[in-house]
Amino acid sequence: MVPRRLYAAGLLLAAALPAFASDLLGPAELAHAQRLREAASRSALAYELVASLTTEVGPRPAGSAGDARAVAWAVERLTTLGFANVRAEPVPMKAWQRGPAHAHITQPFPQPVMMAALGNSVATPPEGLHAEIAYYPDLAALRADAGGERARGRIVFIDEKTERTRDGAGYGKAVAARSIGAIEAARRGALAVAIRSIGTDRDRLPHTGAMRYDPAVPAIPAVAVSVPDAELIARLAAHPMSASRPLKMHLTLQAEGGVPVTTHNVIAEVPGTDLADEVVLIGAHLDSWDLGTGAIDDGAGVGIVVAAAKAILDGGVKPRRTIRVVLFANEENGFDGALAYAERYKNQPHQLVGESDFGAGPVWRLRSRVRPEALPVWQQIGAALAPLGIAAADNNGSPGPDAGVLLRRRGWPAIELTQDGNDYFDWHHTANDTLDKIDPKALPQNTAAWAVAAWLAAQSPVRFGPLPPPPAPPAVLAPAAPASAGIITR
Repeated sequence: MVPRRLYAAGLLLAAALPAFASDLLGPAELAHAQRLREAASRSALAYELVASLTTEVGPRPAGSAGDARAVAWAVERLTTLGFANVRAEPVPMKAWQRGPAHAHITQPFPQPVMMAALGNSVATPPEGLHAEIAYYPDLAALRADAGGERARGRIVFIDEKTERTRDGAGYGKAVAARSIGAIEAARRGALAVAIRSIGTDRDRLPHTGAMRYDPAVPAIPAVAVSVPDAELIARLAAHPMSASRPLKMHLTLQAEGGVPVTTHNVIAEVPGTDLADEVVLIGAHLDSWDLGTGAIDDGAGVGIVVAAAKAILDGGVKPRRTIRVVLFANEENGFDGALAYAERYKNQPHQLVGESDFGAGPVWRLRSRVRPEALPVWQQIGAALAPLGIAAADNNGSPGPDAGVLLRRRGWPAIELTQDGNDYFDWHHTANDTLDKIDPKALPQNTAAWAVAAWLAAQSPVRFGPLPPPPAPPAVLAPAAPASAGIITR
């Protein structure tokens, strides 16, 4: 059932704007959207693709052998499915490579700690680091420690908790501990930083993810420990024995950054007709972290947008604008693919950009980022998606990580099809990101939503942009470590 208040709120702004018949989608376009919705709702292709990708390729960190296999897999699948202009466009970058890592508490009570290095982390000395732990309940507490006497010469531990939310807002509040924790700890003279994993699970599996450094302060090793081990450290920090035998950790970590490699964006198209030079971009990212098999992040998104474009290709009616599927390179650790795409296609008009990168849960909300003049058409798109249980909301949408780079860099209009991410951060960036976490029955609804939205955007009689550049993102989303420029949102 569609939440009536949310849907009505999304229509109010559009209803307040004057619209002429020539500014709206016609009956033929809306009828075809209905046929696409029904056909895509029966499609099993999205699940077939993510099952193939995770089984035949598996982990695919940017620049790795798995990444190269993923690019070859994508080119072959897209070609076989009948898309036009299938290509792999080179993206030079500098890769980060994980090595062995180990941590254990040495006192007051020896305990092993389940941990993983964060992306871009420097290595420890070969013999490792053995030091006291300076415990902070969250990043705000570390920042409030202006003098930093407690952190100096120690391993800082940040116990930032992640709130479970449907839209991922809890992750957004917590992720700064991962992305800039090493900077704040290094400013206070710390030897290393360890964080509570940015996740909502109770498994003894750490969550990796990208972090960055500030050239003005030393680069120190950075790791995430599992949620149960974070709670162990919190208990030990508060234990009476720690007063006489301070809490200590031994940490060893091998890693290498700045490795020159070439990865690729993989692109395929459903060519347009009279407005073929204008693009409706629906994307996902092809790379993944190395701990799991990248099923929810972002194999599901790959399957969803490819299946949606295939539904349009098979629908029997060519779109006015070109619908372009882009499988971005290195979203996880630098956004090199999105940055390369923004530069390569900076002079090509884009009607819309969007990305499926929030797992495999059903879509529950539609948000836009378009010119006000286009909102009457978005009222029609919202009505076409309502039978899927999707509520039309506001015009302040966020289109996903790579598409967000394109929105900020180029002012291209954007769509957000918000998935239910209530359990997404149980598995995100962990060894548990595997195919069994995906419900095959949820993917057809996603496929239908993207097919309908992309088709109607391609047919729209009005252009959705360009938009004025939005405000710069906050510091925690600033360019990543020198090894890989980008915006850390993941």
